[in-house]
Amino acid sequence: MYLIPILGIKWLLVIPKTEVQYKDVNQMINSIKFSFEVVMQMPNHFYSIERPRKKESLPKVISLEEVQHIIKSTNNIKHKCIICLLYSAGLRRGELLNLKLEDIDIKRMVILVRNGKGGKDRLTILSKSVLNNLREYFKKWKPKTYLFEGEEGKQYSGTSVNRVIQGASKRAGIKKRVSAHTFRHSFATHLLENGTDLRYVQVLLGHSSTKTTEIYTQVAIHKIKVIKSPIELLNLT
Repeated sequence: MYLIPILGIKWLLVIPKTEVQYKDVNQMINSIKFSFEVVMQMPNHFYSIERPRKKESLPKVISLEEVQHIIKSTNNIKHKCIICLLYSAGLRRGELLNLKLEDIDIKRMVILVRNGKGGKDRLTILSKSVLNNLREYFKKWKPKTYLFEGEEGKQYSGTSVNRVIQGASKRAGIKKRVSAHTFRHSFATHLLENGTDLRYVQVLLGHSSTKTTEIYTQVAIHKIKVIKSPIELLNLT
C-alpha cells in the first residue's frame, strides 16, 4: 500500500533539476500529500518531503542609454508609444494591450491599469513626453476602443509587441535579450537609482508587498558605484 507512493517520492527527489521545473515538482508533491491526507485520510507524518528551493534570479535590466537607443530605433510613432509606455509606466505586456482610450487620464496625468496581476486596479505615471507622443499617435492612427489596435480595430497582439521590441532592439545594436518585462524591470530599477522611495515603486508596479519590490534594490547600482574596490588601494602601476 505504501510502496508506490514511497517510490514515487524517491523518484521525485532524483529527477535532474534541468528536466523538471520548480513548480512542477511542487505540484507533484502537493498531489501526493492531497491523496494521503485528504482522500485516504491518513496522518501526514507518514512521509516528509523536502521542497525544492526556488532559483532566485535577478531581474534583467538595461541602462538608460540602451532604453533611449531602442526608443529612437522604432519604425513609427505607434511602435514608439508602445515601448515608451512599457518603460515610462512600468506596465506588463498584458496591461499595455488591455489599455483603453478612457484609461489615459490627461487631467490627472495618470494611467488607469485595470485588472492587473491578481485582478487589481492601480494608477501609474503618465509622462508628459509620452503624452505628446500619444497625441501624435492618436491623430495618425485614430484608435477607437483600445489604445493600441491591430487589424479591423481588434486588440493589438502580444506577438506584435514582441516583434516591435525585438526589431527596435536589433536596430539599436543591443545584444542583450530585451522583452516587455525588461522595460518594467528597468523602470523600477531606474526609479530606485534616482532616489524614489521603495514604497512608491511598489505602488506603481502593483506589488502587494514591498518584499517583491525589494529585488530591484539588488540591481540598482547607484549605491555600488560610490563604493571603491579594495584593488584601488594597491599600487599596480
